[in-house]
Amino acid sequence: MFRLRTYTVIPALPQQLTRLRDLAYNIWWCWNADARELFRRLDPELWEDVVHNPVRFLAHVAQRRLDQAAQDKAFLAHMQRVLAALDSYMNREGWFAKSHSDLKDARIAYFSMEFGLHESLPIYSGGLGILAGDHLKSASDLGIPLVGVGLLYRQGYFQQRLTADGWQMEEYPSLDFFQMPILPVTNGDNQPLTITLPVGEREVRVQIWVVQVGRVPLYLLDTDVAENDPRDREITARLYGGDNEQRIRQEIVLGIGGLRALKLLNISPDVCHMNEGHAAFLTVEHLHSKRDEGKLDFGEAREAVASSLVFTTHTPVPAGIDRFERELIDTYLSPYLPAIGLNLEEFLALGKLEEAQPVKGEFCMAVLALRLAGGANGVSALHGHVSREMWYNVWPGAPRDEVPITSITNGIHTNTWICPELAELLDRYLGPTWTENPVDHDVWSRVDEIPDLELWRAHERRRIALVSFARKRLREQLRRRGAPAAQIKAADEVLNPDALTIGFARRFAPYKRGSLLFRNPTRLAKIIAGADRPVQFIFAGKAHPRDDNGKAVIKEILEQLETAAFRGKIIFIENYDIVVARMLVQGADVWLNNPIKPREASGTSGMKVAPNGGLNLSILDGWWPEAYDGHNGWAIDEGRIQEDPAYRDHLEGEAIYDLLEKELIPAFYDRSADGLPRAWIARIKASMRTICPMFNTNRMLEEYANRLYVPAAHRWRHLSRDNFAGAKALAQWKRSLAGEWGSVHVEQVDAESDRELPVGAEVRVRARVHLGKVQPKDVAVELYNGRIDPSGHLVEGGAVEMTCADHLENGTFWFDGTIPCRRSGRHGYAVRVVPRHADLVHRYDAGLIVWS
Repeated sequence: MFRLRTYTVIPALPQQLTRLRDLAYNIWWCWNADARELFRRLDPELWEDVVHNPVRFLAHVAQRRLDQAAQDKAFLAHMQRVLAALDSYMNREGWFAKSHSDLKDARIAYFSMEFGLHESLPIYSGGLGILAGDHLKSASDLGIPLVGVGLLYRQGYFQQRLTADGWQMEEYPSLDFFQMPILPVTNGDNQPLTITLPVGEREVRVQIWVVQVGRVPLYLLDTDVAENDPRDREITARLYGGDNEQRIRQEIVLGIGGLRALKLLNISPDVCHMNEGHAAFLTVEHLHSKRDEGKLDFGEAREAVASSLVFTTHTPVPAGIDRFERELIDTYLSPYLPAIGLNLEEFLALGKLEEAQPVKGEFCMAVLALRLAGGANGVSALHGHVSREMWYNVWPGAPRDEVPITSITNGIHTNTWICPELAELLDRYLGPTWTENPVDHDVWSRVDEIPDLELWRAHERRRIALVSFARKRLREQLRRRGAPAAQIKAADEVLNPDALTIGFARRFAPYKRGSLLFRNPTRLAKIIAGADRPVQFIFAGKAHPRDDNGKAVIKEILEQLETAAFRGKIIFIENYDIVVARMLVQGADVWLNNPIKPREASGTSGMKVAPNGGLNLSILDGWWPEAYDGHNGWAIDEGRIQEDPAYRDHLEGEAIYDLLEKELIPAFYDRSADGLPRAWIARIKASMRTICPMFNTNRMLEEYANRLYVPAAHRWRHLSRDNFAGAKALAQWKRSLAGEWGSVHVEQVDAESDRELPVGAEVRVRARVHLGKVQPKDVAVELYNGRIDPSGHLVEGGAVEMTCADHLENGTFWFDGTIPCRRSGRHGYAVRVVPRHADLVHRYDAGLIVWS
C-alpha cells in the first residue's frame, strides 16, 4: 500500500485574464447576464457542455483560446465592464446599512440543510433549497450582514432516471469539489480548516468550505475527510439519503458543527436563523457556548439564546417534519447534555408536542425550535394560520389566533429567474431601477407602457427555446433507455412551438396530485386534440427515493403519455433540476399547480413565471390566495377545503378542464387583426404588475430584517450586555413568578346586564383578581374578545387590557375594562391574566396564563 500525496492544478490564465478566476469563484455571475455572457463568449459550446460552471469551464477551455482572448480588445473591454460592476456591487452601501445603521456590525447566521444556488452546485433537492439560495442572493443585494451555513454533499441529491416502464431509479455520481465554484477554508499554513465534534461514539473531523454568494459567504461542512472512520465520511455523502440515524447524524453536524465552525472563523452571530427544523440542534451548542461565556445556569442561558433565535417552518405536512426516537436522542445527544445543564428526560421534554404526551415519545425537531426560538414564522399568510393550528399545544392555554407564529410569504430572486429577453425589455421600459429595487410597485406599474407586440414576441422566443430544449432532453433520455432509433428520431417533432404550453414541475409527493390532470383522460384528450387551437403539457419532477407512492404517480403519468391521444403533446422531462426549472418557468405560458389544500406551505415555482410573461392556474393554496385578484391568472377552486378526497379530486379536476375550455384556450387563441392575443397579454401585464413587486426575496428579506432579525439582534445585545445581566434578571423574574403563579386566579367578573347593544356602544367589565404575592406591574389582566361563530367558538379574537382600579387586601385587586362594539353579531369575551415584562419575546414566553 502506498501513501497518496495530492496537489491542485489551476488554469494557466494569461496575466490579462487572471481576474476571471476571481469572477468564477463569486457566483454573483449566476444572476448577472453580462458576466455569464463573458464566459460564454470564450467558447459557447464548451460553456453548455460544462453546465454553465465557470470553474470547470476555465479548467477545460483551450489555452490557445485564452491567449487569443488576452489580445482581444473587445473581450478585454467586456471583462473590465463586468469586473467594474462586480467591484461596485461588492463595495456599495446596501439597504440594511441605510435602514439599520446601528447594526452595521451585526452578523446573522442562516442555517439550512440545502442551498439551491446554481446548477454547478447540485447540493439541493427542491423548493426549500432554491428558496435558501435566493435568500442568500437577496441578502447580498440588500447588504444584510448574513452568512450561510450548510452541508457539502459528496453525491448531492440523486440524479433521476426513468425505466422503460416508467419507474424512477436513482443515481448518485460523486461531485468533484475542485471543479466547482467552491474553495476550502484554510489556516495560516494554507492547510484546510477543520473542527471536531462527537457524533455518537466517535469524534468526527469536519472540513469547512466556502461559496461566495455576492457579498454573503456560505460555509459548507464536509465529513468526507481521510482521518474519519469510513462510516463517518458517509455523514455528508447524500442529501436526504439514508435512514433516521443518518439524518440525526447530519443534523448534529449542521447545527452543532455549524456553530462551532463559525466560532473557529471568529464569527459570533447576533441572530441564528433556522430554516426548517433540520438545524434545531444548534440550540444545544448555543446554550453550551453562552453558559460557558457568562457562567450561566440553563434558565439564564435559555433567555439569552431564545432572544437571538429565529425559526421558519416550511411544511404543514407531518411527514415533512423530522422526528427522532428516544434511543437516537440518547445515543447522539447525551454527550452534549451535561454542558447545557439538562439530563436526558429534561431535554426530551423540550421536543415533545403535548403536555400529555409521554416523554418516551418521538422527539420533534420543529417543537424544539419553536420552544427555544424567540421568533417563528410560516411562509405564507395561509401557512401561518395552518401552523398556528398545528402547533398551538406548544403554548398551552394560548388562543390559536395568538399562537406566536407569524408569517412572511416567500418570494423569488427575480434577477436569477428572469430570462434575458424579458430583462432587456424591462430595462428599456421600466428603467434600471427594477433590478436594484424590485419591490417598487410604481416601477412595475410601467409594464403597461411595454408595447403588446414586443412583450408577446419576447415571450414567444422563450417558448420556442423551451420546446427546443424539451426535444433535446427527450432525445437524450430515450437514448439512455435504449429506445429504438425511430422513437428517438420522433422526439424531434414532439410539441408545437406555437401551441399553448402548460408546465407542471415539482416534487412528486402524493399531496401535490401530479396525476390530477389525467383524472378524465377522454375529456383531456378532447381538449388537446384541437388542430387549430392546440394545447400541450410539459411535466417534470422527482419523487423522494423512499416515497414509493410518489414514484407510482410518476409511473401513472408516463403510462398515460404512451397512449396515442397524448403522445407528442404531453411529455415528461427527466431529472428535474435548476436547468430544467429555468427553461420551464421562462418558456411556459401557464404554470399549473393543484395540491391538496392547505398542504402547500407557500410554493415559489409559480412566482417565477410572472416576470417571464407566464400565468398561473392554481389551487388557492400557499402564496396564491395573496396574489390572485381575478385578473392576473386563474384560481381552480373557490378557496374552500373539501373533506371528501374523491369528491374534491373530481370537483377540482373538472374545474381545470372547464377553465381550459372556457377561459384559457379562448383567451390564448382569440387574436386581433395583427395576430396578437390582446386579452391574454392584458393578463400577463396584470400578473407582472401585481406579482413581481410583491413576491420577490428582496421584499421577503426586508420583512425578515425588520420583523425578526433586527428585533432579535436588539434583544440579544440587551440581554447579553454586562455579562448577561438582562438574561440573568429575566430568568430570575420568571422563576419567581412561576413560584407564585399557582395562587393567581380570577375570583369574579361583573358586567352590564344588557344582552343587546347597538354598534358604537361599549361593554364595561369589572374583574376581581387574586394575585397573591405577584405584583400588578408583572401581569396584564385582559379582556380577550371576539366574534362567536355558529359552532360557539370565539374567532377573530383580540385583547383589551384592563386597568387596576382598586387594591383590596391579601393580594386581591379590581380591574376595569371596556370592549367597544364595532360591528353587529354575536360576540363574547373572557378575562385572562398573563405575565408582563419588557424583555419577554411574546406574552406566552413564560408559559403561564390564567383564564376566568
